[in-house]
Amino acid sequence: MNLLRKILFTTLLLVFAAVLGLYFSGNMHLLKAIKNTYLVGKTGPTIDDYHKFINRTVEANQPKPLSSYTEPPEVYLTPEEENLFKKWETSAFVILKDGKMLFEKYWDNYSDESLTNSFSMAKSFTCLCIGAAIKEGKVKSTNQLISSFLPEYKGSGIRIKHLLQMSSGIDFGESYGDPFGFMAKAYYGTAVYNLTLSKKSTKPPGVEWKYQGGNTLLLSFIVERATGKSLSSYFADNFWQPIGAKNDALWTLDKKEGKERSYCCFYSNARDFAKIGQLILDSGKVQGSELIGLDYFKASFSPVNLPDEFGDTVNHYGYQWWLSNYNGTSFRYARGILGQYIVIVPEWRVVFVRLGKKRDPTRNAVIPSDLLEYFQIVERMNSLI
Repeated sequence: MNLLRKILFTTLLLVFAAVLGLYFSGNMHLLKAIKNTYLVGKTGPTIDDYHKFINRTVEANQPKPLSSYTEPPEVYLTPEEENLFKKWETSAFVILKDGKMLFEKYWDNYSDESLTNSFSMAKSFTCLCIGAAIKEGKVKSTNQLISSFLPEYKGSGIRIKHLLQMSSGIDFGESYGDPFGFMAKAYYGTAVYNLTLSKKSTKPPGVEWKYQGGNTLLLSFIVERATGKSLSSYFADNFWQPIGAKNDALWTLDKKEGKERSYCCFYSNARDFAKIGQLILDSGKVQGSELIGLDYFKASFSPVNLPDEFGDTVNHYGYQWWLSNYNGTSFRYARGILGQYIVIVPEWRVVFVRLGKKRDPTRNAVIPSDLLEYFQIVERMNSLI
């Protein structure tokens, strides 16, 4: 019995020492990571994480149903295509043609109302909010110094455009595999504002493109300061409700009444995500009404044309949106780390959304190979119209 007590006491002492070590080293986020991820058999964030965090509701109070074809074409998946979707553990796939539902399917008990994580598609939503704030005159322009809203960056020369283009010169760190890094602390931690503003410039702004979620967090803080509203509320008022989203969405917070994790963690369903895509297909308008100005819209989808850290010119990124082409057909898209896609193909008048749990694991891929596979399917279905 005495031996058992000694073992128990020693174990508790070690746990207490470990917790103290995490506290004083600024790594308390690891406790949440261990509890919510590793102890439940996961190796990282999942598409179903919203119940593990505090969330702010993005209200949808003006639902508009998606149109259907009066004589729907016979659209189907071949056995090979079905296997492809299963290979990448797809949860949802939706195609809109001219704003009408062309195809829709769900897997593994997910449905048209399932809330799943957008991951980095949320960066594109934050970009839209900056556009709305400029249209309302609450932000002067993309050339405005961020120190107008965040005095901590006075003298840095960083402008809103630099954040939008991922060229701020601030090295936040973007490694999802580093449990002590910025992204882990931002995802599991409770002080995302202080964490983000603790990072300072290491290079002049506007000279190098480097994809980092910290830029998007700074954009969200600017939206809050400029509008006096939370990011969720502002996005709901200016986009989620005007596009006619059917369901409330959720945006994960770092703590109660805290800050949105604006670089990720917007939870919704494929149909409502598709309505965001339709907004982009319609040049930022809903029924002819501009939600963002045309100049900002065009700039959002213009290549940054800056070198990356390897010296290669980046022409596949705009303002928090990705740009590419499929067999010569240009498209723009929002994307998330596990294969979340909202894809807009203006030439085809098509929007498609894919949600799921896996993506081509190739790091720094300009266009993931799985997305090209989905394009082949969409191209075939589009030809049926």
